[in-house]
Amino acid sequence: MDTDYSSGLENPLYSELKYFCRKIREAYQDLKEDLTPYRDDRFYRLAPMRLYTLSKRHFVLVFVVFLICFGLTVFIGIAGPRIIAEQEHNADQLKSTNGSIKTGPFTLDSPPLTTYNQQLWLTCVMQAGNSNMKDFKQNFEINIDLKGVIQDASMTHIKRVQQKSRMLHCGAKCDEIIVLHLGYLNYTRYRVAVSFQGLENISYEIKVKFVWKTYNPTFSQVEIWFRFVFVVLTFMVTCMFAHSLRKFSMRDWGIEQKWMSILLPLLLLYNDPFFPLSFLVNSWFPGTLDAFFQALFLCGLLLFWLCVYHGIRVPGERKFLTFYLPKLIIVGLLWLSAVTLGIWQTVNELQDPTFNYKLDIANFQGMKVFFLIVVAFYILYLIFLIVRACSELKNMPYSDLRLKFLTALTFVVLVISMVILYLRFGAKALQDNFVSELSTHYQNYILYVPAEFLSFYGLLNFYLYTLAFVYSPSKNALYDSQLKDNPAFSMLNDSDDEVIYGSDYEEMPLQNGRANKVTTKYQDDSESD
Repeated sequence: MDTDYSSGLENPLYSELKYFCRKIREAYQDLKEDLTPYRDDRFYRLAPMRLYTLSKRHFVLVFVVFLICFGLTVFIGIAGPRIIAEQEHNADQLKSTNGSIKTGPFTLDSPPLTTYNQQLWLTCVMQAGNSNMKDFKQNFEINIDLKGVIQDASMTHIKRVQQKSRMLHCGAKCDEIIVLHLGYLNYTRYRVAVSFQGLENISYEIKVKFVWKTYNPTFSQVEIWFRFVFVVLTFMVTCMFAHSLRKFSMRDWGIEQKWMSILLPLLLLYNDPFFPLSFLVNSWFPGTLDAFFQALFLCGLLLFWLCVYHGIRVPGERKFLTFYLPKLIIVGLLWLSAVTLGIWQTVNELQDPTFNYKLDIANFQGMKVFFLIVVAFYILYLIFLIVRACSELKNMPYSDLRLKFLTALTFVVLVISMVILYLRFGAKALQDNFVSELSTHYQNYILYVPAEFLSFYGLLNFYLYTLAFVYSPSKNALYDSQLKDNPAFSMLNDSDDEVIYGSDYEEMPLQNGRANKVTTKYQDDSESD
């Protein structure tokens, strides 16, 4: 009796346990199917894009509006104030009574400063009196004593630097030498005592001129408003793009739509909503944070190009190890080298305002070569992905359309970027021009620097806005999502006027037999009716 009773209890419990486990397994399978992209019909289930509904006139209009918006930023920059304010001092008016015109010492007082001046440079320009002088180089030592002026006119000693090695290179014109650079301003005025050692034996007559350089306060106000406008616009575009995709499951988003949901928040950081902190807090942190955000967005944009040109060819499941990891390594090395050099420079300038990365970092040339090698490898890899995508997708109307539009718009943006860099840095665009260096090219193009600065920000912002508009679904996409995403249905049901791009559906290679079966059944049903 006991055995029968126990077995009678065990059977219902065992059955309930099996039923419970089966339900858990079914729920797990359902959840896995919802989260895992479709391998067979993934291409046909993509969330619709406005790109598919635009005619050729609409595409021309998109490019025209993009160029008009970019042109407005250029005109605002041309009409705006200069980015750099300068104050020059001749050395013969600064030297002490027992000093020399070649060696000093020279005592200089900076102009009155506010937080709107942002940063401060002191540069030295030497010019030989003999116009027939041959090209020569001369090593010399520089000694600097830096003091800050407090509101009660008393002096606070900041830093004394002795025997900092520098190089004087003179030809038709001598190279400009950066004496010191302050990344943020703690005092309203600074006093600097400068002296040189090693120039006494030069037979040529040398004229020395010192130049204080700061950001123009008027330009700083324009920059605040400029960034604020783009922060607001980017936030609005991000919200509108997310709102347009709310009707579709994230697993049905195209790779461009997924990346736009990442790039738009990064663009918001690139415009730096925390930028006004630079004028409220006397610290190096806001400037470093701005540089970090810029490097993060630009590397995210580089990664976006690699993933999209590769992902359009691979509409199915994309594994992390084989698809994303190689691209993350390439772009991550670029990001790491840029951030490392920026942090390295900031930390050293805090300890020594006369720090110069080109002269004071022993392995700077090695880091520069490494960076250029990674850039070259990235360019070759990107070209390989573009060529392969163009060759494989030329007969697929929808994928070919996505590929052509992205390539055309990106090519326009890259050409404009190259022009901007050439105007700013001239033929030395690929040389050592970083954030804290003010080369003589700023003097050559000083009137156009605001246009270059503002246009580059406007270029990247309007580029992302255009992509967000084209990749977002249209208003009536909810009703057409079941048909428009399947090229077989769209080619059968649309009229000739609505089929704007591509050939008939028979010419489009199908990736599986499902669309063929559905199309055949649709035709049989139509004939029977």
